[in-house]
Amino acid sequence: QVRLVESGGGLVQPGGSLRLSCAASGFGSDYNVIGWFRQVPGKEREGISCINNSDGWTVYADSVKGRFTISRDNAKKTVYLQMNSLKSEETAVYYCAAVQVYGASCPIMPFEYDYWGQGTQVTVSS
Repeated sequence: QVRLVESGGGLVQPGGSLRLSCAASGFGSDYNVIGWFRQVPGKEREGISCINNSDGWTVYADSVKGRFTISRDNAKKTVYLQMNSLKSEETAVYYCAAVQVYGASCPIMPFEYDYWGQGTQVTVSS
């Protein structure tokens, strides 16, 4: 059974940092790209970053460039999202998702992904 599990969410003060993890299980060769997304109630899901596990290609949304870093540990089938200088408006549920992509790229639009985790809450507040 294909499964993605996010962890690492929690409460952090503005300007603080968190590292999210996305652990994959049950996959054969069904995917090579992991993306991170976030969603606030009443708003559309937003793409933050993605990484192509085959060649390390990464993409970041403009809103997080220079503050967030995506990385992978292929042996552990885990992708990480290091989030620094967090802002209160970044309070949201954060999701990871997986898809198979052909070529050196990774998509950042939610509709392009096939498998989703259950999400982890990140609250940025003093």
